[in-house]
Amino acid sequence: MNAAALGVCALSLIFAAGAACAQGDAKRGQYLAKAGGCLGCHTEDRKDAAAFAGGRALKTPFGIFHGPNITPHAQAGLGRWSEADFIRAMRMGVRPDGGHYYPAFPYPSFTRIANSDLRDLWAYLKTLPPSSRPNRAHELRFPFGWRFLVAAWKWLYFSPGPFVADKARSPQVNRGAYLAQALGHCGECHTPRNFLGGPRRDRHLAGTKSGPEGKRVPNLTPAKLKGLSDAELKDLLQTGITSEGDVLAETMGEVVRNTTSQLTPEDLDALIAYLRALPAIADESR
Repeated sequence: MNAAALGVCALSLIFAAGAACAQGDAKRGQYLAKAGGCLGCHTEDRKDAAAFAGGRALKTPFGIFHGPNITPHAQAGLGRWSEADFIRAMRMGVRPDGGHYYPAFPYPSFTRIANSDLRDLWAYLKTLPPSSRPNRAHELRFPFGWRFLVAAWKWLYFSPGPFVADKARSPQVNRGAYLAQALGHCGECHTPRNFLGGPRRDRHLAGTKSGPEGKRVPNLTPAKLKGLSDAELKDLLQTGITSEGDVLAETMGEVVRNTTSQLTPEDLDALIAYLRALPAIADESR
């Protein structure tokens, strides 16, 4: 990230903090949390787990990350954060104490979320029941536990700043792009990565053989989806069941349950329109 980009980001952050006087809409923030899939990463994978209280383990080639508690508990969660702290974390991937977040927290996508949506999301998080569940430390392989190395990773792969609509595309496709690229952070799982964990932008949303938990993640470009009609794809994203009667695998089934099935019909149509507009990229050879 060069000095000019830093300057732009600083101005964006100042604007966001200055706009904090505007009251966020918690009800709308609840919808945004569903569109962002917050529940899955921030809720322990067990029956009766406290929602958003953290504890979810994410296995990666770099080690195991544990989703943090994002309830408004003063010690265990975000209770001592300000709205500016939250916006800075989402936009810049930086903790209140100035340390860098590991990009397992998908701020490379969340940085694109609009300021108004960030305020609404923050307003919703403040309404959650506080949970005292303590956060678990990440279990990372050497040398990935050295947090200062994230600064170099950011310099290589992180481009902060809100989503900018493509004037050559329709409002519907741009809305779908915003849902996929920012809120839904689809590329975090569906775009393959290099050995440093940087996204391979030439294969955006083209799937990977080694996604989270070491599992295959499907291709979302038209090269893979061309056999499905819009109605079939919409039904799949609402029910998690294919036209042949098969059920989507665990992780994607959870995404359907917590996220895509919760989208409004208009947003789901926009997401599908965006996926249809992507360049067709064939699956990687086995």
